[in-house]
Amino acid sequence: MSGPVVLFLRLLLTVSLYAFLVWAFTNLWRDIKLQSALLAVRKIPPISLTLSLAGQVPLIRRFIQAEVYIGRDPACDCPVDDEAVSARHARLSYHHNQWWLEDLNSTNGTLLNQEKLAIPTVVISGDEFRCGSTLFTVSLAGDLLMSPTKKTS
Repeated sequence: MSGPVVLFLRLLLTVSLYAFLVWAFTNLWRDIKLQSALLAVRKIPPISLTLSLAGQVPLIRRFIQAEVYIGRDPACDCPVDDEAVSARHARLSYHHNQWWLEDLNSTNGTLLNQEKLAIPTVVISGDEFRCGSTLFTVSLAGDLLMSPTKKTS
């Protein structure tokens, strides 16, 4: 091969290599920006509570905010008509990518899976906690979508 042809092929290969590198780094940069934007606006996963009070039909409540207050006070996010429940009895809060249950110094305390709740504790789907004589069952959003027995509408 002649010198000019080899030079042209070398230049073509060099340009192709740099074009590929620019394309690859551009795509990586876009992907990083997209992932950081998704993390910045990460939504709080919904939590559903099934309230069971003796002699009443179970009631399902769904929440999408970061804190859910449970108590007898009508201003609570999840008001409970139970005389054994304090005005502000317990709080569910979402932080560190988990839902936490905390007793708010209630008179009768809060039981999580039949054990007295002393410190804020992580809750998962299927956990049951009791405030007064009301039993709550926790269902997290991802588990509701995967469960074939539960249907949401």
